[in-house]
Amino acid sequence: MATTNKKTKVVIFGDPNRINASESLQRFKEFAQDKVDIIANCFGASCSIDTLEEADYAVVFGGDGTILEAARMLASTSVPVIGVNLGRLGFLAEFSIDELEEIFERVINDESLIEKRMLLRINLCKGEEVLDTAVAVNDVVINAGEPFRIIETQISVQDQKLAGCMSDGIIVSTPTGSTAYSLSAGGPILCNSLSAMVITPVSPHSLSFRPIVINATSNVKICPIRINEGTKISIDGRVWNSFSLDQCIEIKSDKGCFSVVSNPLLSQWDTLAGKLNWAQKPRYKDISSDKK
Repeated sequence: MATTNKKTKVVIFGDPNRINASESLQRFKEFAQDKVDIIANCFGASCSIDTLEEADYAVVFGGDGTILEAARMLASTSVPVIGVNLGRLGFLAEFSIDELEEIFERVINDESLIEKRMLLRINLCKGEEVLDTAVAVNDVVINAGEPFRIIETQISVQDQKLAGCMSDGIIVSTPTGSTAYSLSAGGPILCNSLSAMVITPVSPHSLSFRPIVINATSNVKICPIRINEGTKISIDGRVWNSFSLDQCIEIKSDKGCFSVVSNPLLSQWDTLAGKLNWAQKPRYKDISSDKK
């Protein structure tokens, strides 16, 4: 009895407002039409969770922001994301359209390329009541907000007081998010495969308050002592909720994960060096030109 090869099922995401996004999408569809079964086009729109759960892969066209949007929609499905970079940085969107076409068969058949990364579950609480909940791929941030006076918060880990922090804000990030806002605020770079959280203060009013890395199984609680009228909580760069004195946020590792297909032509360290000039050698003067 003859057997038929089952095609890989793919859903597509993208930002239609990004330059070259529509052209890249059309190029991919023409290239992949005989190789995969495109079961849904979520380009600039949302797709039902039932449809997403049927997919083997999600191909996302855009920058890291577009990847983060798709990742949150896919968080409960663990569908691996293939990111095609149309932005400027591209830590999460690892492939160019040329690279994806060059090694496409390997990308959709080599499961060793799939990295499972942790997510954060954030609960906004008032006493014992959970007011709202969300998932973060990169980070959750408490921003001082207007009138931009310094704020004071109390940070606890596993119900033990860690520190009181007077600062412009607090960042709690995943290893994936360690190269985002946390890095700009002086936080460490973590390997993507780690299970850990980074707590990084934003412009702390103390020379001794350094970022700290804690186990991913920890429960973090941040409560305000003194905040501003405009203090906000942001998740992955987008405002999520206002913050008031009678509230706290609780942060822990989410049960789901962010599955991303890594580019075998690059490593995480190649990306750091290429995008941010990490660990580049000093530009020494060429003394040979001084010789006569």
